[in-house]
Amino acid sequence: MLSSAAGVLFDGFAYGMLLFLLSVGLSVTLGMMNFVNLAHCSFAMVGGYVTVSLAGRYGWPFLATLPMAFAAAALVSIILERTLYRRLYRASDLDQCLFTIGIVFMSIAAYAWFYSTEQQSAPVPGWLQGAHHVGGMSFANYRVFLIVVGLAVTALLILFLEKTRFGAQVRAAVDNQRMARGLGIDVDRAFMITFALGGGLAGLGGALSINVVGLDPTFALAYLVYVLIVVAVGGLGSIGGSFAAALVLGISDMAGKYYFPWLGAFLIYLVMVALLMWRPAGLFGKR
Repeated sequence: MLSSAAGVLFDGFAYGMLLFLLSVGLSVTLGMMNFVNLAHCSFAMVGGYVTVSLAGRYGWPFLATLPMAFAAAALVSIILERTLYRRLYRASDLDQCLFTIGIVFMSIAAYAWFYSTEQQSAPVPGWLQGAHHVGGMSFANYRVFLIVVGLAVTALLILFLEKTRFGAQVRAAVDNQRMARGLGIDVDRAFMITFALGGGLAGLGGALSINVVGLDPTFALAYLVYVLIVVAVGGLGSIGGSFAAALVLGISDMAGKYYFPWLGAFLIYLVMVALLMWRPAGLFGKR
C-alpha cells in the first residue's frame, strides 16, 4: 500500500506539473489582461508540433527543441495579439469565447491536414528513458525531469511577474490603463509581452506533454477543459493558485484512475466542484 501510494503521488505530481505548464499562461492572460483565450491549447499544439518536426524529422536533440517550441508559440501569440486579439480587449466575454473557439477548430483542421490525425511522437535522450528504483519504488526519469522543469518555471514566473518592475507595470496597466499611460508605461508593449509569455509557456507544455499524454490535432480541444479547470480552481491571475490547483487535480486524477477505476476521469470533476463550493473564487483568487 505504501509503495502504491507513493507511486500515485509521484505520478500525480508529475501530471500536475504538466497541467500547470499548460494552464499557467492562460491564468496570467485571463487574470491579468481579462481576456478569455479559449485557443490557449492551440498554442500548446504549436510547441508540440515544432518539437515533433525538429526532433522526429530533422534529428534535433529533444532538449534543443524545447526553447524553439517556446519561441514558436510565443511568436504565434504575438502575431495573433497584434492583429486580432487586441481588437477584442473591450469586447464582451461571449465575443471573446466565440472568436477564440473558432481559432481552436481552425487549428485542429490545419494540423490534421499537415500532420494527419495520428498520434505523434518525439524521441527523447537515453537518460530521460527508463526509471530509477529507490526503496522498492520506481520513478520514471522523464517524469522526474517534468517535475524539475515545472518547479523551475514556477520560481521564474513568480520572480518575473511579482518581483520585477515589469510585473508591476503589467498589474498597473490592468488596473487602470489611462493612469498607466499617463505614468509613461507602454501598455501595448506590456500586454504583448505578457501574451507572448503565456503562449510560450503553453508551447513548452505542449512539447513536454508528447511523451506523457500524446499529441494529435484534437489536443487543443481535449485539454482545454483541464486547463480551464486548473485556472478556475486556482483563481484568476494567481501563479501560486494555478500551481496548487494543478497538483491537487493531477494527484486526484491519478488516484481516481488507480483506486477507483470505475469512476475513470470523473473524480477530477468532483474535486473541482467541491473546491469551488468551498472557495468560489478559487484557492487563491480574489474575484
